[in-house]
Amino acid sequence: MLRNADVVANIAVKDMKRARAFYENTLGFTPGEQMGDQVVTYTSGQTKFTVYVSDFAGTNKATTLAWIVPDAKAAAAQLASKGVRFEHYDMPGTTREGDVHAGHGMRAAWFKDPDGNILQLLSEE
Repeated sequence: MLRNADVVANIAVKDMKRARAFYENTLGFTPGEQMGDQVVTYTSGQTKFTVYVSDFAGTNKATTLAWIVPDAKAAAAQLASKGVRFEHYDMPGTTREGDVHAGHGMRAAWFKDPDGNILQLLSEE
């Protein structure tokens, strides 16, 4: 039943103005559908994600959203040039190439939005 349905990721934030500045100015997304100053939807490729105001923003300690990109290293460098700081994790079977973790046939880089939501860049090695 669900396997043919589209999925929309939801990202909780505390401060919509600060979140919009990050998602629009730093990451380059254009706002789509909006519900007042509480909800904004963005399109990324063929998918969408929604940023919404919640008291529980930033409480998830795992990856919230991942973008599959052609080259995680290049994408990370581009975001770093815009001031994005990357997270570094100790992960068995991986090595770090600057901000990018490599191993298991993939390259990945993690960073946080202003509310602490963990976001990921992911590409094949």
